[in-house]
This record gives sequence, structure tokens and C-alpha cells, in this order.
Amino acid sequence: MRIYSKYGEVIRRLRREEDWSQEKLAEESKLDPKTIIQIEGGKRNPTLKTLQKIANALHTSLDSLLKNP
Repeated sequence: MRIYSKYGEVIRRLRREEDWSQEKLAEESKLDPKTIIQIEGGKRNPTLKTLQKIANALHTSLDSLLKNP
């Protein structure tokens, strides 16, 4: 399994804890919904900048997000 698949799983779990749709996370992180879908599906390797935007939107730290997988 690719490491970015693990990030997708973590992001999906955190998003669901917020009871957000993928579209809501995309809106809050100022990313394209397709980006969120691809990351959560393990089809896209997110950059640190993208992970930071997602972490900010989910009110968590990048460090916490990176340690979870």
C-alpha cells in the first residue's frame, strides 16, 4: 500500500469525525473537490502544501496528520 493511501484514510476518518462531505472539506481547505476525492482514494500523492491546507481546515496540525498513518 502506498503511503499516500494511508494519508487518504486518515483524512477520510478526520473528515467523517467532523461530519463533513468531501465537498465541504474541499470548500474549507480551498481545494478542488476532485483533489480530495483522489487523495482519499489513494490515487493522488498530496504535497505538503495540500496536506497543510487540509490539516488547517480540519483544525489539526500537519504534524498530527503526518504521524497518523
